[in-house]
Amino acid sequence: MGIFSFFSGRGRATAAAAEPERSAAPESAAAPPTGEPATSSLPAAWNFGALTMPPTPAVTSQGAIGPTDPQATASLRPRIVEALSTIFDPEIPVNIYELGLVYDIASDAEARVKVTMTLTSPACPSAQQLPSEARFKVKAVPGVSDAFVDVVWDPPWTKDRMSDAAKLTLGIF
Repeated sequence: MGIFSFFSGRGRATAAAAEPERSAAPESAAAPPTGEPATSSLPAAWNFGALTMPPTPAVTSQGAIGPTDPQATASLRPRIVEALSTIFDPEIPVNIYELGLVYDIASDAEARVKVTMTLTSPACPSAQQLPSEARFKVKAVPGVSDAFVDVVWDPPWTKDRMSDAAKLTLGIF
């Protein structure tokens, strides 16, 4: 049936009847055939439930982590940096880690992580989004029990904090 006849009012019933009924679930969401494992592009060890769990009440009232554990920090740091490197400032095509917004990453013996970061400006339009996204992504890293983000303004961010790769991407050299 042509588009003209469809819009002119003729053939509406036949157009509806000719169209196959669509199921609510997309074909790609169907379960794999029996015997084949389900595949996913995300690591199976990621703790997605941690994204919806509220922080521990005792820790929330303190707003900080326990004494820093250098061994825990060293073991979690590479995965945390990887998670933070997936967060991009919407106005700048560079991730927040390469942009130099992350000042410090610390963890205590209970795998609670504190990320100290800043923003490019106190008037940054993403002032709510970036720290929140950083907290949730760090909290989902395998081995992290809780995460906190402390936004600081001292020292102020400058373009000198950017990595060479970020400067090259933005043409600042």
